[in-house]
Amino acid sequence: MTVDEEQSVLLLRVPAAEAAVGEHRRRLDAAAQDGIPAHVTILFPLPAPSRLREEDEESLRTIFRRTPPFDLAGTSTAWFAQRVLYVALEDDAPVRALTAEVAAAFPEHPPYAGAVPLADVVPHLTIGHDAPAPQLRAAEAAVRERLPFSQRIDHAELWAGADGPWRHCRSYPLGGSR
Repeated sequence: MTVDEEQSVLLLRVPAAEAAVGEHRRRLDAAAQDGIPAHVTILFPLPAPSRLREEDEESLRTIFRRTPPFDLAGTSTAWFAQRVLYVALEDDAPVRALTAEVAAAFPEHPPYAGAVPLADVVPHLTIGHDAPAPQLRAAEAAVRERLPFSQRIDHAELWAGADGPWRHCRSYPLGGSR
């Protein structure tokens, strides 16, 4: 992917999860290898930040301003088709609501490029994917011992990248926080 093909992602950074998942993500999750911290995705993919228009930015600011800060807790592990290991959220309703609002504002960019219908999107924190099953199962056992974690979410972040490391571009405060 070239700089012209750069994409972005809206996410909720979850530093409180790093102690439980960081080591495993570095080995088993390509996003971590690209420099993206432990997170829960709101919407991916979006266009490169340079391609977001001012009205797109204003739409995002409005959505996030209307969303009050909330607590996010990771309480258990789960799987998507025995290929993706993740931390399940105790209450994913606030993230589902954000995903639905942002997806409605960007209908030409459905979640996961349309691979998963919006109604079927499960907010989660990926630990690893597409790795040998024994490695994923070992990571699951280790992460379970370090759960739960809890994080106050008071902003969303826009990250962008192509080939090589991704970078944090900007933050959007929730509910007028910050």
